[in-house]
Amino acid sequence: MEEQKTDTILNSLAEGVITVDREFKITFINQAASFMTGFQKDEVIGKICKNVFNSDYCAENCPIARILKFGRSIFDFDSKIECKDASPIPIRLNAALLKDESDNPAGGVITFRDLSVLKEIESMLKQGSNFQGIISNSKSMKEIFTLIEQISDSDAPVLITGETGTGKELIANAIQNLSRRKNKKYVKVNCSVIPDNLLASELFGHAKGAFTDAHKERVGRFELADGGTIFLDEIGEMPLQMQPQILRVVQDGTFERLGESITKYVDVRIITATNTDLEKAIADGKFREDLFYRLNVIHINLPPLRKRTDDIPLLANHFLKKFTIIYKKNIPFIENECLEHLTRSYWHGNIRELENAIEYAVIRNKPDKGLCICAFPAKIREDIVCSQKNNVITDTKTPFENTSLIQLLNQHKWNKTKVAQILGVDRTTLWRKLKAMGIK
Repeated sequence: MEEQKTDTILNSLAEGVITVDREFKITFINQAASFMTGFQKDEVIGKICKNVFNSDYCAENCPIARILKFGRSIFDFDSKIECKDASPIPIRLNAALLKDESDNPAGGVITFRDLSVLKEIESMLKQGSNFQGIISNSKSMKEIFTLIEQISDSDAPVLITGETGTGKELIANAIQNLSRRKNKKYVKVNCSVIPDNLLASELFGHAKGAFTDAHKERVGRFELADGGTIFLDEIGEMPLQMQPQILRVVQDGTFERLGESITKYVDVRIITATNTDLEKAIADGKFREDLFYRLNVIHINLPPLRKRTDDIPLLANHFLKKFTIIYKKNIPFIENECLEHLTRSYWHGNIRELENAIEYAVIRNKPDKGLCICAFPAKIREDIVCSQKNNVITDTKTPFENTSLIQLLNQHKWNKTKVAQILGVDRTTLWRKLKAMGIK
């Protein structure tokens, strides 16, 4: 009964799972692994894994052999395995040791993800008009790209501003990728999601016993980023009482861990981003003026999508290609009427909103038809009367009730808030639909 329960849990995972014994014979394969490779359970159980999957590393450097020898787990190991039809697929795997009741090595377990879609998207990003993965042909963005190249040899602080969804993190990534610290540590911190009472510990670390739950010492994010770059997203949400500590580390690279009087020094390049009007925040007494000027050495202000309308067709077609790859659906083009409407739309959520809208439309649109405006969320298509309504899936199964919903949830790692945004519904509605489908 317990074994059956374990099998049910493993078969519910989106990742492939394979277990082997000490002789490298396959003892278990879950449904996801069978789906990815084409091998059914009765075809592989009892067979030596290298004779089945013929991985790049089977002959030498086998992950299972390594964990049996050294007893250490392996994480994010890129390889390839051979499917039943002899076609190789790229995978990223984790491997861990299995032990028997006496705590002796009994074999190993491998979990893996199919990277085929990611590889296709990476290849697509290398084509067309893009800069470090940022899609644009607009004059304002090209000026920003030039600036990023010009500052590649500098360690000066950079402040990136712009509305939500304009791609501030992508710009930060581009700055890092072209900097002289590109091969050093790159640590990202979203200042808006860490509770105020934990932020100092997260950024600067703490000594053992510094507060009630400090059972051991902790290294902070600045210390982790030593020699590299730290990206402080949503810096406008930084509590006022924390700002003097940030100012100090920006000025001279020094800080103390909580509960410790030893001054530490770090060499860190600082990139910050915010959608907050910091000058207004200064006037309102919510942000320190001296910190603003320390961070604002190089200022990059991203224009909203409505001010770079020439990029909308380019971005829309890029997202169309991306999501037709992800959902394995042939939608060859965007209808002209649809593209014109997308270009005229305001896009309050900027590129992020456009991307979500395209993903929603790809799910709803019929395969082998042009992407139609009537496949988009209601707030996007407004009151448009479309002559191509036959392009949209009109059967009784909505995106809530067919396999597209599960595929969408898997694609976004079961982030229900994100999926609800894409589907144009609130999170509780999505939760009710999942409950009705028997999914908890």
